[in-house]
Amino acid sequence: MSIDWNWGIFLQEAPFGNTTYLGWLWSGFQVTIAVSLCAWIIAFFVGSLFGILRTVPNRLLSSIGTCYVELFRNVPLIVQFFIWYLVVPELLPVELGMWFKSDIAPNVQFFTCSVLCLGLFTAARVCEQVRAAIQSLPSGQKNAGLAMGLTLPQTYRYVLLPNAYRVIVPPMTSEMLNLVKNSAIASTIGLVDLAAQAGKLLDYSAHAYESFTAITLIYIAINLVVMLLMSLVERKVRLPGGMGGK
Repeated sequence: MSIDWNWGIFLQEAPFGNTTYLGWLWSGFQVTIAVSLCAWIIAFFVGSLFGILRTVPNRLLSSIGTCYVELFRNVPLIVQFFIWYLVVPELLPVELGMWFKSDIAPNVQFFTCSVLCLGLFTAARVCEQVRAAIQSLPSGQKNAGLAMGLTLPQTYRYVLLPNAYRVIVPPMTSEMLNLVKNSAIASTIGLVDLAAQAGKLLDYSAHAYESFTAITLIYIAINLVVMLLMSLVERKVRLPGGMGGK
């Protein structure tokens, strides 16, 4: 089957928005990057917190961390998107729920729900990475920190976490790549990201091959940049004589 490619379609005027079809993709690209960055910030800090809780010698705190992971990791992501957008606002206090649904622009609603959903979902995965990294460290590191007079929080801050994060740079890279790809699901609740803009381009131009080939290449380019940056981070934080060090 031969395909009649027409890459010039991206330079044609879009039906609305006072821009070209390429402008649509650029707008979607910006939204995808913004959602991914904001969600990763949430995922990193929340995931780190619950990862620490899962390793502390306190059964209650450890159980809280376990419940968080099981809740967010075992519910399909697309279901979580609809829960955040359709259900959570109804569970808020009446005034706050009405403010969110009525006074906030729809695009801001979509963005906020997408960031929270992606961030907390990915945090459950980051949590397991942090937990595994801390537990993989020799027990002597923790004992040495306590023996030096450090409190348990200080031991985590100055001894365990700096070494644990060095161990999990590669799996953290995978989580970042997954987060970027998972952001495409946000289009199901109305977020006009890269995937949604490609769908619009298809609807108005009927150029399916060009539309989805373009966003495929864009997603690949984004993830290649992420991999390059994380590779630089890994080399920067690597300790001589440590895991993977020279």
